Amino acid sequence: MSDTGKNMKPGIIAGRILLLLAVTIVFTLSPSIAATGNVENGGKLYAKKCWWCHGKEGEADGPAADFMIPPPRDFSEGVYKFKTADPKAEIVRDEDLFRAIKHGMPGSAMPSWGEIFKDPEIWDLVAFIKSLTDMFEDMDNPAEISYAGKIPSSAESIEKGRKAFEAAKCFECHGQAGKGNTIKKLKEDSGAKLWPRNLTKPWTFRSDYTPEAIFARVSNGIPSTPMPSFAGEKTEKGKLSLEDRWHVVNYVMSLKDDSSKTKDGDIVVRGIQMVELPKDENDPAWDKASATAFFLVPQIIEKDRFFTPTNNLVKVRALFNDSEVAFLVEWDDRTKSVPGDDAAAAIAWGDLTPDALAIETPVVLPTASEKPYFGHGDASHPVSMMYWNSGSVESPNGTMLLTTTGTGNREKSDATAAGFSATGSYKDGTWRVMMKRKLTANADTDTSFETGRYIPIAFANWDGSNGEVGSKHTLTSWYWLLLKPETGNAVVVLPGLAFLLLVGGQLLFAGFLSKGRQSNKS
Repeated sequence: MSDTGKNMKPGIIAGRILLLLAVTIVFTLSPSIAATGNVENGGKLYAKKCWWCHGKEGEADGPAADFMIPPPRDFSEGVYKFKTADPKAEIVRDEDLFRAIKHGMPGSAMPSWGEIFKDPEIWDLVAFIKSLTDMFEDMDNPAEISYAGKIPSSAESIEKGRKAFEAAKCFECHGQAGKGNTIKKLKEDSGAKLWPRNLTKPWTFRSDYTPEAIFARVSNGIPSTPMPSFAGEKTEKGKLSLEDRWHVVNYVMSLKDDSSKTKDGDIVVRGIQMVELPKDENDPAWDKASATAFFLVPQIIEKDRFFTPTNNLVKVRALFNDSEVAFLVEWDDRTKSVPGDDAAAAIAWGDLTPDALAIETPVVLPTASEKPYFGHGDASHPVSMMYWNSGSVESPNGTMLLTTTGTGNREKSDATAAGFSATGSYKDGTWRVMMKRKLTANADTDTSFETGRYIPIAFANWDGSNGEVGSKHTLTSWYWLLLKPETGNAVVVLPGLAFLLLVGGQLLFAGFLSKGRQSNKS
């Protein structure tokens, strides 16, 4: 036997026990030990990667800062939006800073650094960032908020949460359906414009969207923003009891809408054939078509470039019949931007312009992999553009059918001859716009939509309350449209009939052979 078991000397056993205890203590306390970090090394890492946005002294004045919404964090103030500390704590926890650096902040310019920096390096960055302000001087790392009293999600709890959400007037910022369609013009303490979260898209939350993370935000609020702390007693004005906060968490978690999430590899709008197309954008017939979601990105190629978008996704459906094709495009928009609406003008950033949408297709369908330039095509590869905007209070639903041969080069097409029409409606933070037109073009400057063929398609979007007009907008690159004809009965019946005839013929042939053998024997 080795030096284990009964032959091991007592001193060795004691030594190994002490070593095991030491290792256990190190791993148990590793966050607080690691959180001390190395300020000098953190400064070196910061100088390589972080100052471009946050500034050399951490004052959010880096050369890229002006192009960001939300703006980068000002480390000199020592105030952070997302903390899991006890509501009474004055500072953020070290672990919150570590998480923000390692995992990034979705929906912002702050990327995940977890694949660039190792954990000890991230703790060094935490130490350096803390050194940029006196907020953390003589302050111990605060305790984590208590998650005691957590209530399991249920229909009853969700309904109680909805009522608490209403009673606390959360809808004034987040909207009745939780889509962030605010009735207020909101700013951060720095004066930067602020849009409330769309609660139906939790993957865009700046921090985690676990029940515990949402509970921490409801309890702590979001410092430096109008989002208050709701921790307190129900009898206190503007506060929610512990129980109600957990009910609100369950309600918020229930709002998640996965249909508004892009799916890897999903790049085709699949049009379904039907006899009669929907009458308008709210026709229940649209439910028969599956939706495909595409990311919108800011237009930064042509002048005037645009860096601060608000809308980030469109959801598209298509239906067609023997003579027409119709598209339904939906997108969440925090404001209904219609010039002439005083309420919309009051929360707009700059002059109020119409919300708008465009669908772009090539005039000549490509036979190879080459497509037109997605930014309005070019002289050799024109594109057709179906355009809609919200118009004005006096004249809603403006439409145009255009042929473009590059940015700034466009001509109006005959919309009536093409059978083009478009209407839109806004409800609970979402625009629904239907565009309809003839399948076959009546001119060589327009697109003919051939069934059974992959057709390049692209989209552009304008948020009128965000100063988006002209080249300042969001867009997609080329994706695909497939108008797939219905499979007729003949396609199913004829192969089956042919199979039966083949089998029947083989059986008859086998019968003839059998009779022939019997005749030879006789």
